[in-house]
Amino acid sequence: MSYQILLFDLDDTLLDFGACEAEALNHLFHDHGYTFSDELFHVYNAVNKQLWADYESGRIGLDEVLNTRFSETMSRLGKDVDGMEWENRYRELLGNGSQLHMEGALEVCQHLSASHRLFIATNGITVTQIKRLKQSGLFDFFEAIFDSQSIGFQKPSTAFFDYVMRHIKDFNKKQALMIGDSLNTDIKGGNLSGIDTCWINRKAHEGSAEIRSTYTITSLLQLFDIVSPKK
Repeated sequence: MSYQILLFDLDDTLLDFGACEAEALNHLFHDHGYTFSDELFHVYNAVNKQLWADYESGRIGLDEVLNTRFSETMSRLGKDVDGMEWENRYRELLGNGSQLHMEGALEVCQHLSASHRLFIATNGITVTQIKRLKQSGLFDFFEAIFDSQSIGFQKPSTAFFDYVMRHIKDFNKKQALMIGDSLNTDIKGGNLSGIDTCWINRKAHEGSAEIRSTYTITSLLQLFDIVSPKK
């Protein structure tokens, strides 16, 4: 297949969100007088994952995710905090943190941008995601950034992908490939929208009988074999 339009997820596909998140959370809790312990992280992680799952399924809005995840986390620990204030500080820390590339990200973006059209398709916050991309040095490789906050819909909804397809000049589904680490958002969204998909399964997670990817790779560098195969 000859792919020319490459839609990349951002977090844990091109940028190491886990490392950036841990750094930001550590500073955030320290700023508010708490030690960022494993217990705190496990509570926050459970709250955060559930809220994002509810958001991605359309049960709640993005504002509820952002403005309640820290207040709900601390409430479970018997503390009353201003969730919005904590969120604003977290966003600042997340945007100013070390934006580490996933292995092969810089090489892949640099080389493919010379021969393909690259786009970001992310469930994230507009200002934060753009800032992180710029700090990482990857921003200039992309023709446009599509994020769920700006669009008003999130992956895997077809509304998100319909918006992306309408706003990419000369978009052709047969020439497009959605690339990401999440079966439930990136791959499912591509499937629902009739776009070929590439699942980055770095940690050998078990696949899904319901959500099938066109390709599965374990490293971004393997993307070259799919989109720029040797003749």
